[in-house]
Amino acid sequence: MHPNDGFRELDRQECLRLMASTPVGRIVHTRHALPAVLPVNFALDDGGAVLLRTAAASELVRAVDDVVVAFETDEVDAAAQSGWSVVVTGRATVVTDPAEHARLCRVGPRSWAPSPEEVFVRIEPELITGREIVGGRTLYGTLLPR
Repeated sequence: MHPNDGFRELDRQECLRLMASTPVGRIVHTRHALPAVLPVNFALDDGGAVLLRTAAASELVRAVDDVVVAFETDEVDAAAQSGWSVVVTGRATVVTDPAEHARLCRVGPRSWAPSPEEVFVRIEPELITGREIVGGRTLYGTLLPR
C-alpha cells in the first residue's frame, strides 16, 4: 500500500483481535463454478481458526468441506468514512471427531438458525490479511470535503 493512500495494513494479531470483536462475517466459496458469498455468524478457535456452526445437510457443508475458501469480516463507519476489513484464506473442513465436536458444542459459536443436526466447519488460516482506513478521506495527507 502507498504510504498516503489512507489505509494501514494490519498484522496477524490485530486482525484476530478485530475479528473477535464482531459476530458476523462472510464465507466465500465456489458454487456452480462461480463465486458465492454467504453471511454467517462465527467464532474464533485457538490459533485463529474460524468456526461456523450449520445444518449438517446444508448446501454450505457440501460446498466447502475440504476446499480452500475465504472468510471476510469487517466493521465500517460510513459517517466517519473509517473502518477495517480482515480476510482469512484457508482450507475448510467439517469437524468429524466426536470429542472435538463435543468440545465445540460447549465453546463454539451458536447457530442463529438452529437445526436438529448441526456440524462445525473449521477454516484453518493459511493467510490472514487486513487493512484499516485511517483519517477519513484524504489526498496526500489533506482532509477532503465530504
